[in-house]
Amino acid sequence: MTALLENDIIGRRGLMLVLSSPSGAGKTTLTRLLRDEEPSLTLSISVTTRQRRPSEVDGVHYRFISVAEFLEMRDRGDLLEWAEVHGNYYGSPRKPIEASLTSGHDILFDIDYQGAQQVRGNAPGDVVSVFILPPSIPELRQRLLRRAEDTQEVIARRLQAAKIEIERWRDYDYVLVNDDLGRTFARLRAILSAERLRRDRQVGLPDFVDGLMGDL
Repeated sequence: MTALLENDIIGRRGLMLVLSSPSGAGKTTLTRLLRDEEPSLTLSISVTTRQRRPSEVDGVHYRFISVAEFLEMRDRGDLLEWAEVHGNYYGSPRKPIEASLTSGHDILFDIDYQGAQQVRGNAPGDVVSVFILPPSIPELRQRLLRRAEDTQEVIARRLQAAKIEIERWRDYDYVLVNDDLGRTFARLRAILSAERLRRDRQVGLPDFVDGLMGDL
């Protein structure tokens, strides 16, 4: 079974929309806005070994598991991608993702550049990748401070990591500078709309065209 486009004629395979950015650039906010405005877009719930933040809910933002459990999943091949970030493990369970794509459902990934690279390598035809840049480093620093969820030491580590992460911008299909949240979100939705209409995602298109030709 595949999802249908708005005209309910042509079936479509799902896509994986990958969002990456340095911590504090706005990726999580854009993810939340997309989920609010695009209810058919399913968020891939990653597993992680890091400690849960006060504002996070287990099973909604992440599945929080032990290091031993994570390594077992990794070694069994149960993860589409995984990475170690700031001393913690993150990964995306494989089976629910594959089932969703086959059913024509789109999946949203909020992952770092290491995870994005693995997802592209494992399923290149299904991935649409977008990198979010901050308007400036001072603004990035202020956003991390305003979040008030990390220690000064963690914030310093995130800023140090930002240089490595920003250098990977060329690896992505699209790059957006998040200087205005509303404008950035509008552009992100435009990317999603266009990618859903790509010819190679419309799995029912050949049969539809054959039917048209047969009626001529």
